[in-house]
Amino acid sequence: MAALAPDVILAHGAGTVGPLLQATRAVPIVFPIVADPVGAGFVESLARPGGNATGFTLYEFGMSAKWLELLRQLAPRITRVGVLRDSTTTGGVGQFAAIQSVAPSFGVELNPLDVRDAAEIERAISAFARSSNGGLIVTASALARVHINANPILAG
Repeated sequence: MAALAPDVILAHGAGTVGPLLQATRAVPIVFPIVADPVGAGFVESLARPGGNATGFTLYEFGMSAKWLELLRQLAPRITRVGVLRDSTTTGGVGQFAAIQSVAPSFGVELNPLDVRDAAEIERAISAFARSSNGGLIVTASALARVHINANPILAG
């Protein structure tokens, strides 16, 4: 495709953008969705992508830090926060890192709750809930969307 030298290439997902960037640094590549274009090395930053690739991301990981701030405002006495995430995805890792970066300023202990299916979600939350003064953040992921209705704890 790059050898045909089109005016622009629209590429969906990291699995497509990466190989295209290896094939060309001349043809502009626009991606409508990539979980972490900076972490994948596709762009220098979200504000200034540089190179020949630009597009949109699923998450702006800095917003995840705001979740901890909001949780702390809602429940000022919490001392522990469980972060339910899929650690096999870029989103889960990036969101946790953003939360982890601000946790000391809020005086909370973070506990990553790494899960892959509905049974693990229930076990992780139940184990975390055995101690008092805890809060829970559920990171944005396909895992949470798929299992939220199947899990009474998440469905609230």
